[in-house]
Amino acid sequence: MIATQDIDAIIGSEAVGPDNDRIGKVGQVYIDQDANRPVWVSVKSGLFGTSESLVPLEGADWDQNALHLAFSKDRVKDAPRVDPDAELSPQEQERLYDYYGMGHGTSGSTDDGGLRDRGTTGGSVVDDPIASDRDRYTAAGGGEGTVGNAGSGADREAGYDSTTDRGTVGHDTSGPTTDDAMTRSEERLNVGTQKVETGRARLRKYVVTDQQTVNVPVQHEEVRIEREPITDANRGAAFDGPDLSDEEHEVVLTEERPVVQKETVPVERVRLDKETVTDQQQVTEDVRHEEITTDDDGTGRTAR
Repeated sequence: MIATQDIDAIIGSEAVGPDNDRIGKVGQVYIDQDANRPVWVSVKSGLFGTSESLVPLEGADWDQNALHLAFSKDRVKDAPRVDPDAELSPQEQERLYDYYGMGHGTSGSTDDGGLRDRGTTGGSVVDDPIASDRDRYTAAGGGEGTVGNAGSGADREAGYDSTTDRGTVGHDTSGPTTDDAMTRSEERLNVGTQKVETGRARLRKYVVTDQQTVNVPVQHEEVRIEREPITDANRGAAFDGPDLSDEEHEVVLTEERPVVQKETVPVERVRLDKETVTDQQQVTEDVRHEEITTDDDGTGRTAR
């Protein structure tokens, strides 16, 4: 049961169905001033919250976070469309009660514009929760919000609906009251691009040790005995010295050995650069659009 002190918190809160499926946001709360309790709420739904439906609070519960209604999202969405900021005609009230299956009790005559009573308790008349009397049934959500019939008692008893003089035909998302046209909307896919970071590239160098083999020509000296005969040219040198003696001559031998030296020399310059590559990527998304149909109750034909 919804308490009167919860009304301020309920306005603007989330409205959910029996399975906690989100229905929309609570717009206005309607209070039965005789019983001093909230009885109806308007729930804003649709793409931009422009569709507003009246839902009874019978069986509803408030848990300080969301308003749990006794009716599903589809049930509320398909409810008869009424203007929450305008007064309800008896026909609109009847449609709402019939749609939500709120039963009719013993009815009696009242001065509420011909509205039927919803039941009796102890012989006294139980007034219609959506009464046409402004002073009895008001909206707690601010603004106009009064639900009822603006006609005089005589007009109501004669079945006169004062709203017909204003030329109002229907309720459209483009405004509370419009002519005989309605706005059809559709979703359009706007695709763009944005740059996101996909990774980082670093230029790094490190030392690798390889083995390199180089053939180096080296020279060395070897001993070789050369014999030459005595001739007139060398006879003097040959007989210079004792006839027989021990004699020794020493020759120094040399060789070349590889000597390895290393030096560091620059061989190339390496830098990190970027280039932009254009690819084609397909994007698939669901878009919704509204269709408008006409139902001819006389012929049963439907036209788009």
